[in-house]
Amino acid sequence: MRQGKLTILALLALLAVAAATLLTACGYSSKTTSSSANANVKKETCQQVEAVLSDGPDPEADPVGYAQAQVLPLRQIHTSDEKLHEAIDRLASVYETFSDRNGVSHSAKSAVTAVADRVNAICPGAAS
Repeated sequence: MRQGKLTILALLALLAVAAATLLTACGYSSKTTSSSANANVKKETCQQVEAVLSDGPDPEADPVGYAQAQVLPLRQIHTSDEKLHEAIDRLASVYETFSDRNGVSHSAKSAVTAVADRVNAICPGAAS
């Protein structure tokens, strides 16, 4: 009888190890899938930002009109990526300030450049 109990205990221990291994593997797979999903969200959001910023008046010919045209579309972009959301929102804000100041404020111009650089750091080339 003692040998039967040991066999059952050994079998239970083996099942516990197998279950733990399976759960660990599933957890790893879930993290990988989650990371991949986050990368896709970021990529799609960056494409939206690039599409918005490539639309509207020519930024060289009409910088104020260009800035005005970007504010609302940028504010309509939503993302779960906090850093990217903050950068997009900040870019919309500096474009709004730039257009409110009719493009003549040096600090507004500098802010646009700085925030566009920040967006480009997250989404290379989107705010170029």
